[in-house]
Amino acid sequence: MTVSYSQEENPTGNQIPEAVSKIDGTPVILGDKTLFIIKKNVGSFSPQERSQAVTNRIETIANDPSIRINGLKVLDEQDTTNIVLGEKLIFTLTDNDAKAAGKSRQELAQEYVQIIDDSISKYREERSLNNILKGFLYSFLSTLGLFIFLKIFNHIFPKIITRVQNWRGIRIPAIRIQDIELLPASRVSNIVTRVVKLLRLILILGVIYVYVSLVLSFFPWTRQLSSRLISYFLVTIYQGWLAFAAYFPNLFALGLIFFVTYYVLKIIRPIFTELRNGNISFPGFYPDWAEPTYKLVFFLIIALAFVLAFPYLPGFGSPAFQGISVFLGILFSLGSTAVVANVVAGTILIYTRAFQIGDRIKIGDAIGDIVEKTLLVTRIRTIKNVIITIPNGTVLTSQIINYSALAQDPNYHLILHTTVTLGYDLPWRKVHQVLIDAALATKDILAEPVPFVLQTSLDDFYVSYELNAYTNKPMLMAVIYSQLHQNLQDKCNEAGIEILSPHYSAIRDGNQITIPENYLSQDYQAPGFRLSPLDNLFKQFNGNTPESGESSQLNK
Repeated sequence: MTVSYSQEENPTGNQIPEAVSKIDGTPVILGDKTLFIIKKNVGSFSPQERSQAVTNRIETIANDPSIRINGLKVLDEQDTTNIVLGEKLIFTLTDNDAKAAGKSRQELAQEYVQIIDDSISKYREERSLNNILKGFLYSFLSTLGLFIFLKIFNHIFPKIITRVQNWRGIRIPAIRIQDIELLPASRVSNIVTRVVKLLRLILILGVIYVYVSLVLSFFPWTRQLSSRLISYFLVTIYQGWLAFAAYFPNLFALGLIFFVTYYVLKIIRPIFTELRNGNISFPGFYPDWAEPTYKLVFFLIIALAFVLAFPYLPGFGSPAFQGISVFLGILFSLGSTAVVANVVAGTILIYTRAFQIGDRIKIGDAIGDIVEKTLLVTRIRTIKNVIITIPNGTVLTSQIINYSALAQDPNYHLILHTTVTLGYDLPWRKVHQVLIDAALATKDILAEPVPFVLQTSLDDFYVSYELNAYTNKPMLMAVIYSQLHQNLQDKCNEAGIEILSPHYSAIRDGNQITIPENYLSQDYQAPGFRLSPLDNLFKQFNGNTPESGESSQLNK
């Protein structure tokens, strides 16, 4: 097999002589060193066969210390030039070999003789007893150095871990986005600790890798393996550097996008802070809009930055990257319908100002105080301390009753109301006064505006009185209602009013009326009671007519 080598690319990791660099052919190798390259064939002998034959001859001479190499010489013939050692032929050069090298046969032969002489001398020297003993000595020292390094490292590393853990919450804070804690300081500290342990493992493996390569380089039989290990490491670093250099313009673009995005967010943050504090105002822009508006602007800026940075990410444009992008896009489209609807509803609720944090509201059947509102959900704490989470899509489509919206407005206050049904025989003015007195006696009911009573209906047997009273503490509705009902009982009892809804079941002739007495004239007398229907009843049950005395008693 014909191969091509150059000084930049050599699988053995050895330098190739300049005379044979960048020439296609088959190398002649002694030990782990390339001596020269044979490109041309001679007769039926291919370059591979010639190279193998020359390599075997040189290795035989190099492994036999009894053969002196100072007998190497060049013999010229008519069409060839031979390199010989004594009577042994080592290599035959032809005009084609010389032409491929760009030199004459004699010059190329003398150069090869020098290379063979130096290579064999070095080959024998490297395999001498003295060098082998030096290799063992150097290996021992390297092992000792590795042992000392590992002992020191294992002594220092626990202190580093302890220091990292002591930095928890001080130099290693929690990761936050605005007021949202993504990772607590303990989790961040654990992640840093794991990263340090991973770096420790990488460092130890790297030191062991260097140690093995160094020890193998001390012995000629393993030096080629050492060269390969080192070359793999260097090639990896070199290729990584080339990849980094090729990616550097993209990295610069990503850095610029990050830099601009960071400082834009840093500039606009104080503006929204001042808007929230009321130091800056715009017509129609409420201070409570500042924080959610900043979050929306923050999201839009980050999304825009990501869109700009997307083409500069590593692997952009590759089929794998595109496939993952399409897959994630499909998953997001299928699974985010409800999420997007809730986010849109949450945004609308923010800017319609339907309620604020701390407001007492009613959504559907849920009554309580707003404890949290996000783009996705709204959380209500009921008066029983139960947290109800309602998706914003449901909130937007429900009727929202806000009891706190006008609580602090001096012109408008929340009106609490309750209904009492009483009989027609009670004067309504007296009832009104008693109900108003009960309201004024209730804590947290305002004296101004004055409570008032509405007669909402005149039913068959009773009148419905609706008591209305003002309060500026909607958060205490349940307690106020309870105290108001207690005071209604007390005030009605004090006034001699029974709180009941009377139902009439009476036998009457229709002449007696049930209106209050103060509406009747001074000389009013009820008409006489007719007894003829009662006479008939007595006859049916007793079989006779009551005596005149009995009738008189009935009239009485």
